[in-house]
Amino acid sequence: MSEEKKNNEEMTDDMASRSALENARDSGVSTAWDRYEQQKPQCNFGTEGICCRICNMGPCRIIPGRQEEGVCGADAATIVARNFVRMIVGGSSAHSDHGRGVAQTFLEAAKGEAPGYEIKNEEKLKEVAETFDVETEDRDINEIAIEVGEKAVASFGSQEGELEFISRAPEKRKDIWRRNGVVPRGIDIENVEAMHRTTMGVDQDYKNILKQGTKAALADGWGGSMIATELQDILFGTPGQPEKGGKKDAVKFDANLGVLDENMVNLVVHGHEPLISEMIAIAAQEEEIQEYAREKGAEGINISGICCTANELLQRHGIPVAGNFLQQELAISTGAVDMMMVDVQCIMQSLERMLPDYHTKLVTTTEKAKMPMAEHIEFDESQPLESARELLKAAIDNFPKREGVNIPEESEKALAGFSHEFIKYMLGGSYRSSYWPLNSNIKDGKIRGVAGVVGCNNAAMPLDKMHVPMVEELIANNVLVVQTGCAAIASAKAGLMQPETALEKAGDGLAEVCEAVGIPPVLHAGACVDNSRILNALAEMVNVGQENSRLNIGDDVSELPVAGAAPEWMSEKAIAIGHYFVTSGVYTVFGGDFPTVGSEVFTEYLFDEIEDIYGATWDVAETPSEMAGKMIDHIDKKREELGIGEGAERVLFDMDMRREMQE
Repeated sequence: MSEEKKNNEEMTDDMASRSALENARDSGVSTAWDRYEQQKPQCNFGTEGICCRICNMGPCRIIPGRQEEGVCGADAATIVARNFVRMIVGGSSAHSDHGRGVAQTFLEAAKGEAPGYEIKNEEKLKEVAETFDVETEDRDINEIAIEVGEKAVASFGSQEGELEFISRAPEKRKDIWRRNGVVPRGIDIENVEAMHRTTMGVDQDYKNILKQGTKAALADGWGGSMIATELQDILFGTPGQPEKGGKKDAVKFDANLGVLDENMVNLVVHGHEPLISEMIAIAAQEEEIQEYAREKGAEGINISGICCTANELLQRHGIPVAGNFLQQELAISTGAVDMMMVDVQCIMQSLERMLPDYHTKLVTTTEKAKMPMAEHIEFDESQPLESARELLKAAIDNFPKREGVNIPEESEKALAGFSHEFIKYMLGGSYRSSYWPLNSNIKDGKIRGVAGVVGCNNAAMPLDKMHVPMVEELIANNVLVVQTGCAAIASAKAGLMQPETALEKAGDGLAEVCEAVGIPPVLHAGACVDNSRILNALAEMVNVGQENSRLNIGDDVSELPVAGAAPEWMSEKAIAIGHYFVTSGVYTVFGGDFPTVGSEVFTEYLFDEIEDIYGATWDVAETPSEMAGKMIDHIDKKREELGIGEGAERVLFDMDMRREMQE
């Protein structure tokens, strides 16, 4: 075995990615893994959160036993708290700015000022209208949509009161938030105030600093992200739900680099913005565009995605996903990508430095995110189909310029579209749509509990090597897994999102439920903003128990047998997501390093004392089995507290068991 082959195996178990890594190395192109190795040793002060660059007297660092304060006197707890909250603000701002763009386009569509966009889910529009206290009876759909759009846009600038979607949380959870003074007034105000408080010389009480960070995080989960998800569902259709009539069903898709097609124009959409990619999906079906591709020698157009733009498209249209975050460079290294169209978030600048070695056209589409060497084609939301056609023709024009193609064979089939509405439908049907079968099976012990597994990839860890084994261990222990983002793509590539997977890899109880309902043991719930779907689902689980005491598995989210995890996190968005889950009552485990360990006082507060306030804590784990074990232990603890039976004996995974499952 060559040293290069061994290195590829250390980077990932995914055969498609290993093949593409060899393509890149053969071309002399560096990847994120190469650059990560070049960065070693990384700065421990930064890793532990004890480096402060907030003012120009610094940068200051804390050296325990030698340098306990910065120039201004800030101690480790203050510095770590400020850095942690600024990460929350960065993540919350990313999701919420996405939500703002959706709300503005939604309003324009309702007014008829954005041709190509339309209201596709009138039922959900009325549900959201109720949340915004908008009257719906005897009113025109567009009139309702305009008022909903106006109120959604106003949520960003609101200066007082409570965000509207807070009303969806269980009553006990709302009481906890109100009692502790952390209910967000608006989206923008909480992020701006957090930045002010963490400026040099302002807030210096680590508990008070985190309190404002909690407001910013909740403004993301129950504000910006939820607005984005709900309005996108109304505009583009709710996953699993037909637009008008027809059969409700999950969406089939293929996942991994093998979805690229040697004989077709390959346009890869990458980022997080469905407003653009939805129009690309529509325009690509037009006969004029297809004929243009044939004139250039291609058999047609193949749209695929990377990251959460991929998740947005696959959950509504079944458009294949080429990979998750760390596969963006690998897609280009196949030589088959004629255009990579990028919008916002998680886009590596290294992509543009690959352009001299490959024919790929790299195109930025929004004023918010440009790259010096990429071509910029601004997406005009007032003429979305025209903009989409322009981008598609540019991709087609690049097809004849290919020099060599080396596409890995590997791809896996999967199911997506498990919005919280569709999960209710799958569990109860058209007339008894409810979460009661889920609660009932948890109470009876067939399903041990529920885990939300979300987040990114990280070059500091082998690709998907935390995600996949951990999810396999959870389902083997009868834990139903719900996923979003790059974590969901990891499981799709591993074949864990197929119904037959339940019989092959899930515990007996979970397998029985999955077979009866017709679902996989791992449910794809969407993009990273769609973590708000999980919040809604958790609230539904509590509400079912409030309506029927026989189905009660907790009066608050913190009492449910559930847990969350981000095994390979890397983004500030993950910190924002993690914190709004913890403060919503969900015990949450992150993999790898954690950016607060430089302050023992602050970390103890975050990992222990905060449970007395919100009923949940943060935690960390270094291995997949350790992470799965902590989550299962927490779920069993909650089951015991609810008096619904002792937890079953845990199935521990060793390498022989993993190999057997992969055969």
